[in-house]
Amino acid sequence: MQLQRTPIFLTGSAALMMLLVFSGIHPFDRTTWVLEVFPIFIALPVLWATCRRFPLTNLLYALVFVHAVVLMAGGHYSYARVPLGFEIADLLHLHRNPYDKIGHFFQGFVPALVVREIFIRGGYVRGRKMLTFLSVCVVLAISASYELIEWASAVALGQGADEFLGTQGDPWDTQSDMLFALIGGIAAMLGLSRIHDDQIHRLRVVTPQAGMEPTEH
Repeated sequence: MQLQRTPIFLTGSAALMMLLVFSGIHPFDRTTWVLEVFPIFIALPVLWATCRRFPLTNLLYALVFVHAVVLMAGGHYSYARVPLGFEIADLLHLHRNPYDKIGHFFQGFVPALVVREIFIRGGYVRGRKMLTFLSVCVVLAISASYELIEWASAVALGQGADEFLGTQGDPWDTQSDMLFALIGGIAAMLGLSRIHDDQIHRLRVVTPQAGMEPTEH
């Protein structure tokens, strides 16, 4: 029996595509918008291609949606100009718009759970401590790779990459970005592991073998 796409996946996909179109209407900078939302153009087709044979938990689908919204807001306004960031800066008396740190927090928070789910369901890692350690390590690898992409964009685009980088004059922006991704990954492990385990247990997807289709119990 073939596993059906869940309502949260279908609803989330439709809403995500509408919000993506909306975010692309008169963005602050078109190049910045493309660079910031580009991960969505990769993730959404991958999720659709794998949702039958390897559907994720509803928790992950919801978090991927939230992460995409964070990216779209950053792309539409540019991270240094997102209104929510200015409100947070005023509330905490910060000298810069911190919205990009929210983005990097989610860059650790959501991928950590994606990696954790793949490790558990694929049987690649045994032992909870090693599972947590390796999930966070992958998060740091993703964060470092993203910083390299930002560096390459700065070299290729020159001054035009300023809005994408969003450093706002901070010489330690790269290091603090990776720190927030690390904090996000650790927060996901500490705060959602129990709920994540429960959803994985209830999903109980059988890995396809010898022509078998995945089933849900």
